[in-house]
Amino acid sequence: MSGLPFSWVTSPLGAFTIDCGQRIPEETEEFKYIDIGSVNRDTKRIETPQQLLGKNAPSRARKHVKAGDVLVSMTRPNLNAVALVPDELDGQIASTGFDVLRASSGIEHRWVSYLVRTDAFVEAMSELVQGALYPAVRPRDIRGFEAPLAPINEQKRIADKLDAVLARVDACRDRLDRIPAILKRFRQSVLAAATSGKLTEDWRGGDISSWTHERAADVCAKVQSGGTPKEGFTHDGIPFLKVYNIVNQKVAFDYKPQYIAPAIHQGTMSKSKVQPGDVLMNIVGPPLGKVAIVPDSNPAWNINQAITLFRPSDRISTGWLYCILCGGENIAEIVHETRGSAGQTNISLSQCRDFIFPVPSVEEQTEIVRRVDSLFEYADRLEARYTSARAQVEKLTPATLAMAFRGELVPQDPNDEPASVLLQRIHTQCNEPRVSKPSRNRREQG
Repeated sequence: MSGLPFSWVTSPLGAFTIDCGQRIPEETEEFKYIDIGSVNRDTKRIETPQQLLGKNAPSRARKHVKAGDVLVSMTRPNLNAVALVPDELDGQIASTGFDVLRASSGIEHRWVSYLVRTDAFVEAMSELVQGALYPAVRPRDIRGFEAPLAPINEQKRIADKLDAVLARVDACRDRLDRIPAILKRFRQSVLAAATSGKLTEDWRGGDISSWTHERAADVCAKVQSGGTPKEGFTHDGIPFLKVYNIVNQKVAFDYKPQYIAPAIHQGTMSKSKVQPGDVLMNIVGPPLGKVAIVPDSNPAWNINQAITLFRPSDRISTGWLYCILCGGENIAEIVHETRGSAGQTNISLSQCRDFIFPVPSVEEQTEIVRRVDSLFEYADRLEARYTSARAQVEKLTPATLAMAFRGELVPQDPNDEPASVLLQRIHTQCNEPRVSKPSRNRREQG
């Protein structure tokens, strides 16, 4: 790796890390078991380890981890599942789906932890994944990764800086991630104000005594659910909508488009003809409450049995129907009456026809829809800014890690012992012959 500070070196990761041992828990022993699912991929923390008895362990022999060990997932879908073992999990057991890297004496364990989070490491491991049935990277390939190594004091300074900077990044991400829920509540409050009359109270200049409340079947030109064409589908013709074609309260026909022949549309499926301006709502969930206005991109459409159409009339507009149905009050009132099987929730066509809709004057409907559209456009702009900001925040962590391992995050200290000397000392320690202690019996005999 070129361009590193003069006091740094590059070295195989295995030259300054060691492997953990294994232990077999007793059958009655309780322990924390860390598997791939225990790791939060975003925070790189172990959040949900399992509490197990030894007899219930997936396998008797497991990896014995200590505080400060670094877990690196070896399987392809989970290469981003890396984590540092915290103090509270010292002595517990990790799945064999991890390679466990333990920093050698004189190496800052956080250095190893941050190193395996870099794009350079993850991309290198992705290229080394092998196997068709169980694609994984081999431990020897993980330990063979050519890694930058800074002097030990600089490792600590960089790790401290990363701790502080990435904590701020995480805090920023957490605050940003509250925005979608806030915007959702804002839109719901707008719809609630619209359907209650509060949104146009100043425009109307009084209470809502002029409003009527009527059955959907009485105020709409048509309320009808769809069906399934016995004749099947074609590659072109009349667009046929299913529930999955309603996305974010809009028609998204590009996803798995299906068509029926014009003759079927005019014949056996004529009752569920849909036209631009109709408002659709799914009646099979979960979730219920998916709503969309039929666009004018096609002059004719059709729907399946899981969708009901509400057609505007001269007394109720498309926009107002959309506001009412998106508000969800009618569904909330009958949710306890919904029926279904295998986890489904169903609303019947008769229940849809019995929905009670508030009906202000057409002029007020127009004003309400105008105000709702204006407020929703404001929310959409905020959401776009959130999306952009969230994307920028996601770039901060990998960019900061890249700076750190190029030696650009903190200044170098010429008084630091060079990493080459540190690495040589580790190598010497690893190759020193171990002097075994005499056994108790031999000492007694002596």
